[in-house]
Amino acid sequence: MDFTSGQGEQRYEAFVRAAASSVVGLDFDGTLSPIVDDPEQAHIHPDARDVLVALAAEVRAVAVITGRPARQALDLGGLEEVGAAVGEAGSELYLFGQYGNERWSSSRRRIVSPRPPKGLATFERELPRLLRTHGAGEAFIEDKGLAVAVHTRRLPDPERSFEALLPALRGLAAAHDLVVEPGRHVVEIRSPGMHKGVAVRTLVEELDAGGFLFAGDDLGDVEAFEALGELAEGGLPTLRVCSASHEESALVPMSDIVVKGPEGVLQLLAQLTSDARDLRS
Repeated sequence: MDFTSGQGEQRYEAFVRAAASSVVGLDFDGTLSPIVDDPEQAHIHPDARDVLVALAAEVRAVAVITGRPARQALDLGGLEEVGAAVGEAGSELYLFGQYGNERWSSSRRRIVSPRPPKGLATFERELPRLLRTHGAGEAFIEDKGLAVAVHTRRLPDPERSFEALLPALRGLAAAHDLVVEPGRHVVEIRSPGMHKGVAVRTLVEELDAGGFLFAGDDLGDVEAFEALGELAEGGLPTLRVCSASHEESALVPMSDIVVKGPEGVLQLLAQLTSDARDLRS
């Protein structure tokens, strides 16, 4: 792992001291699972289960906070099995799906979800025409129930198509009182008012967290990093971890630690677990 500054190293040490009362929050795609062309094949890293279960014994709770639908993340991550093992370790695994609109926990084991936002159905009916108009008729459209995502990764020029579609999608979304969340060669359209920063603050308040670490990889994680920045100003030990890649670097300037993809994230969490255990003993 690479600390972005001396302050980042100090924040890591402070977080280790506060680990027993802290929450570790993790994005899914690009953080726990590798980025792949087919989002339905983005399975969790094979080492993640053991790392998360060991970590859970040293912290108050572990949370996965993702833009994916909760059910999809549970299945791709095997998180129900992970949650059962985390419970045996005396901790709790939380899942916030669709940026926090859906909730699940290893103790309740039931997904709580609101109704789809108004305007989404009409947006989806108008979307194919917009894509054809911009030469992206073959873009993959992912229906998430509470949101819709447009993926350009499979197109001949993913980056150019993404840049061309983004302003058009913003305009159509605004016409239906929806918001746009850009990511790595994907644009998600959903209801306003909920984002990963809200999920972070919810966990801090509900669990009376004594610290918070969040690891993410792209633009959808910016609000979580911003929330941690504000919480740190209030005295809470926080740690912002960027799972870096060659495709996206927006989080690097905001980070305390930069690691290389999911494998780097898991190595960091294993080191954190070891350091917290040593301090406790």
